[in-house]
Amino acid sequence: MSPSPRLLYLNRRDIVAVGGADAELYVTALRAALVAHAEGRTVQPLKPYLRTGEGGHIADRIIAMPAHVPDHSGLKWIGSKHDNPAVRGLERASAVIVLNDPTTNYPVAVLEGALISAWRTAGVTCLAAERLARPGFTDVTLIGCGLIGSTQLRALLQRFPHIAGVHLYDTNPAAAKALAGRAAERRPGLAVHVADSAEAATRAGDVVIPCTVTDRPYLPFAWLRPGAFVANVSIMDVHRDVFLNADKVVVDDWEQSNRERKVINQLVLEGKFSRERLHAELGEVLAGTRPGRESADEIILLNPMGMAVEDIACAAEVYTRARRQGVGTWLDLY
Repeated sequence: MSPSPRLLYLNRRDIVAVGGADAELYVTALRAALVAHAEGRTVQPLKPYLRTGEGGHIADRIIAMPAHVPDHSGLKWIGSKHDNPAVRGLERASAVIVLNDPTTNYPVAVLEGALISAWRTAGVTCLAAERLARPGFTDVTLIGCGLIGSTQLRALLQRFPHIAGVHLYDTNPAAAKALAGRAAERRPGLAVHVADSAEAATRAGDVVIPCTVTDRPYLPFAWLRPGAFVANVSIMDVHRDVFLNADKVVVDDWEQSNRERKVINQLVLEGKFSRERLHAELGEVLAGTRPGRESADEIILLNPMGMAVEDIACAAEVYTRARRQGVGTWLDLY
């Protein structure tokens, strides 16, 4: 008889212990995964959204995100309630990731997923900024200063030492001030500004990153300075005219982006946008089959819906490091 199957459980502390709160792990895993996706070496069904009740907030849902990347298969199961922080004192999103051995299809690991999800989102922005932001950019704008926003900023400061200024805005001024204090502590000499409005923050940024739970666009093309790169992390923030007037629009995956009545999907249904108008998927840019930024004044929009391929690749890297370092708790399957 074969030994009883086991799986490795990794909580958030375990993930941090193997480098899961550092951009390097995610950028390494994501670069390979996005290129593999562009080359057709991944499997990624469209993710279903589980919603309950009528007329709920756009951020209130649970999403199943399955994917196969070279050497690992898996699923991220991520729930979100927009009012968790204010009403329940909880983080907005919670998640678990299950990894499977593609040889047997047996589960081999269960990981806390919210930290990985936040950092892989930040890792995508870092990779995109390498190719889509203006070289030597100095000023970063962050709209929304919660977990996702703070992780974005921390990752960018790790990866781009030339960042000189940070411009923050949140509808909760205390959140922006708290993040400003943490950023100043991490990078002595960094100029950190808490803006009075989303417009003031946006106009100051070479790299603009909305990280909110809004369901209504508020950021028009007119706010963007020449050469701006917008990483539209929370998807619903930018107006239609940004998609229509940007010099280049890039997504992580066209099929995932063109659904669920998001702005791109609305424009496609109205005949105003199409796959042909899209500049590239990000993996194509990283693989070198499509160009990134080609001039200093280009305004470039990244619309990253978030892909299971990204989550599974990052979770697999965490799992590999945890096994190598003897971190985590083994659980008997039977």
